[in-house]
Amino acid sequence: MSALWSFFDKFESHVCRVLLAVFVVLLFVQIVARQIFGFSITWIEELSVILFVWFAYFGASYAARMAAHNRVTFQFNALPRSRARVFESLGDLFWIGFNLVFIWQSISFISRLKPFVKAQTLGWEMRWVYMALPIAFALMTIRILQVNYMKLVLGIDPRDPDKVEVEDMLELAEDEQRAFEQRKN
Repeated sequence: MSALWSFFDKFESHVCRVLLAVFVVLLFVQIVARQIFGFSITWIEELSVILFVWFAYFGASYAARMAAHNRVTFQFNALPRSRARVFESLGDLFWIGFNLVFIWQSISFISRLKPFVKAQTLGWEMRWVYMALPIAFALMTIRILQVNYMKLVLGIDPRDPDKVEVEDMLELAEDEQRAFEQRKN
């Protein structure tokens, strides 16, 4: 059960990795075809753009899970952390409201698309391409709720991944400095 939860907790990360790998390989194939063989594979460009758009939206959902979206928080620094969490959560309620409106509008837009509206070279119905919008925003809403549950109920404060990475690098540098000094002596 723990492995399954871990997979779903990083679902967007897994999707983004696959999408990134596929569109990078496709673009590499396109470059090789153009530069070495002198021809272009038309559908690769279109599929790469579609994969990149899906990658961006799933990446935004993953950033919501990591609590890594940009937000202005300096005004909360003077408040106790528990009160700051409440105000951040109120801001997240507005975000969720926006997401719900966006999901509703994107589903409405997709439902109005006619079956003959297709991707130019792939021939796919565009409604399937545009499904990235409601799916990613629904996942993002779930992740916002998950992070707020972690903060407000469980008392776990997700840390900014960039700050964590910098702290890890500083710790590694300190370890290397100590090792260097030990070897020197």
